[in-house]
Parts: sequence; structure tokens; C-alpha cells
Amino acid sequence: MEMEEQGLMARIQKGDEAAFAEILYLYKDKIVNYLCQVTGDYQRAVDLSQETFLRVFFKAHRYRPIAPVSSWIYAIASNLAKTDLKKRRRANLVSFEDVGPSLEASVPSEESGDSGLIRNLRQALDQLNPRYRIPVVLKDMEGYSQEEIARIIKRPVGTVKARISRGRSMLKKELEKAAREDVSFRKREILDGQC
Repeated sequence: MEMEEQGLMARIQKGDEAAFAEILYLYKDKIVNYLCQVTGDYQRAVDLSQETFLRVFFKAHRYRPIAPVSSWIYAIASNLAKTDLKKRRRANLVSFEDVGPSLEASVPSEESGDSGLIRNLRQALDQLNPRYRIPVVLKDMEGYSQEEIARIIKRPVGTVKARISRGRSMLKKELEKAAREDVSFRKREILDGQC
């Protein structure tokens, strides 16, 4: 498969759009899923995946067959996600006075079927710095080995292992904190007679 993909990349480097369509078919859904896990926003993931594949096509001349095609594509997607997350963090620095009184709090409904764990996991992932979030998502959600992740994010395997371990630890703390807050919230509901 890897040799076949490298052959497709060689054809893309020559401007073959059919080869590009094959690479797009092979990786589009995987990249959108990965970016959705990293960003937490499906529409943003779709936009970033489109940008990823534009770069795959127009920067194909930069690909060297020393690494798998998948590693190169995931590296592009990861870099775009990091840049996007940095921009979003800067944009989120808005004071409450700027938002005004029209802000409404959203409470998850019981009808959604969400036990809170998925919501808590998404919030905990959103809290992680991209340097930890990307390796954790690649390892635990996408199933890549530490060596593959090292190629994707262009860091030594030891750094990848440390970031995965640290990221998991941070996630665990955030999930434990959310669980404590959820139990505390339920106790208040019972005491207030709302249950």
C-alpha cells in the first residue's frame, strides 16, 4: 500500500489530478475525523481538511518518499490545526463586558443521550495545549504508533512518549474534576428539591 501511495504522490508531483483524487479518497474521511477530534468543531475540521488537501496538491513537490504518505498528510493537518488553535485562543480573549447581556447559558438536555462523559471529554481535550492534544488524539483516537506520531509531528520518540503521558495525565485530572463538579451539582439539585 505504501509503495502504491508513493507512486500516486509521484504522479501528483507531475500534476496528475486523478492520482490526487485517489489520495483524497483514501484520506479525506480520516483527516476530517482527526481534525474534528483536535479542534472539537466539525465545520472547522472540514475547512482545515480542505486546506490540508490543497497543500497536498500544490506542495506535492516537497514530499520525499522517506516517510509514509500518511505521515506527511497528517503532519500538514497537524500544523494547520496548531495554527488554527492558536488563532482561536487569541480570538477568544474577549471580556464579558464585550459580550453583553445577550449571552445565554446552554445546559445539556437529557434528551441528547449524552451522559456527560463525552461532553466532559470534549471540554478536557479543548483545555489541552495542542502540543499534548495532537499526540494524544493521534495515539488514542487514531491508533498511530509512537514512532509514526514522531514522524508526523517531527519530534523525537521520547518527546512523543512524554507528551502522550503528560496529556493523558492532564485529561485524567480534568475528567476527575468534572466528575466531582457533576456530583456536587447533582447534590445541590437534590437539596434544592429539583430532582
